[in-house]
Amino acid sequence: MEDERFRIRPHQQICSAITGAVTTSLFMTPLDVVKTRIQTQQKALVSNKCFLYCNGLMDHLCPCPANGNGKNGIRKPVVQLNGTVDAILKISRAEGVYSLWSGLGPTLVSALPSTVIYFVAYEQIKRQMTSMHHSFYDKSSDKMPLYVPLMSGVLARIFAVTAVSPIELIRTKMQSQKLSYSDLSKAIKELVRNEGVIALWKGLPPTVLRDVPFSGIYWTCYESIKGYFNVTTPTFQFSFLAGAAAGMISAFVTTPFDVIKTHRQIEFGEKVIYTSNPVRDLPKRKTLESLVRLYSSNGLPGVFAGLGPRLAKVAPACAIMISSFEYGKSFFYRYNEKNYYDKEHSPE
Repeated sequence: MEDERFRIRPHQQICSAITGAVTTSLFMTPLDVVKTRIQTQQKALVSNKCFLYCNGLMDHLCPCPANGNGKNGIRKPVVQLNGTVDAILKISRAEGVYSLWSGLGPTLVSALPSTVIYFVAYEQIKRQMTSMHHSFYDKSSDKMPLYVPLMSGVLARIFAVTAVSPIELIRTKMQSQKLSYSDLSKAIKELVRNEGVIALWKGLPPTVLRDVPFSGIYWTCYESIKGYFNVTTPTFQFSFLAGAAAGMISAFVTTPFDVIKTHRQIEFGEKVIYTSNPVRDLPKRKTLESLVRLYSSNGLPGVFAGLGPRLAKVAPACAIMISSFEYGKSFFYRYNEKNYYDKEHSPE
């Protein structure tokens, strides 16, 4: 898909990214609903106020539901759930099949902008960096050097999280204080007036440290797999398997950072969001310091806590997202190719 005549346009990349994000949510949301239902019936939770789950596109911090119906479409199960299949069957019978997709709408509204920016930025940066490399360093080879997907993934993720950080801040404020849109507007204006525009990007550094390593490793692994098998236009099956493999490798390497991130978000939920007396300033700890403390208290198993469930979640999410995205790109490339030749052979 490198022919300039048929190159995929940015708006076509956007459509491909949206298709991938929607497809990933449709497949992954039922698994998350099941997981959270099972978690809420357990007696020993990490936190008695909130819990964290991810639907394959983004993380969500949610309150632990009390008796009766909880928030965010998560209800206390009326029957004992024993495993994934059992939970799917019992929830479907008791509440209807559609309950397996509880919270899908808010997820898409929150995750689509970030996903679209991320994938389109990656494609554009990769294209420019590859072109520059071949122009200045290696004109005889058309192979992509490893630093291109690495840097493209890193820069695309930084760009995406920076662009949506104000949106995430607004979402968190609405979630924590139950503000109306007019109250929210006043709160944001007050924040900017007191602390400047930069205050809209509070919390950006921890997010970057959490997501950037995963993105760099993921795209490097994915593009390396394509290069190893000499694949330029991957089939749906190939991109699915390659995406799953790259996702598992990235998830394994970055699990310690994910553990630290989860602890911080749970602490933030307990002490700031889901409490009547929110703490104004949480203690700030460096990531390396947190890892050392965690290793000292729990050893290697503590640093890699939740590795199995994380791999089970990340692998299919990455596989569905990248295969849907690549399929969309192939579709639009063939579409552009057909249009080009139709114009070439059309009568004047």
